[in-house]
Amino acid sequence: MAAKKSERALVDEWRDVLALHARTMCELDRELHQHGLGASDFEVLDVLAEGSAEDGGCSYRVQELASRVHLSQSALSRLVARLEKDGLVNRVMCSEDRRGVRVALTDAGRERHAEVQPLQRAVLSRMLMRPAR
Repeated sequence: MAAKKSERALVDEWRDVLALHARTMCELDRELHQHGLGASDFEVLDVLAEGSAEDGGCSYRVQELASRVHLSQSALSRLVARLEKDGLVNRVMCSEDRRGVRVALTDAGRERHAEVQPLQRAVLSRMLMRPAR
């Protein structure tokens, strides 16, 4: 009986995590839409911006970026193509591996990221910060 209650609590906790994720992604999409971005679009820009801040002008291979933003490589490729069309990122061939592609922010991508980062952080704070008990 105790094992069943423990298992039920585990499943309930998992479903709470999924629900929080879904609500947060919807809220992010709603807030970022007015700036021409979705939550996943911003996440790519954010990862690229963090890399640029850390080592000045960083780019990521598509495979590295996919693991950081938790998208399949094909979904990420479509997303990057849209961001590139909008002038927010550039794709270039890897110098170390001709089959690979690297993605980097453009100046317009850095500007858009800086513009919407406070909105994204505010949504995360509102949705994810639990009040102190």
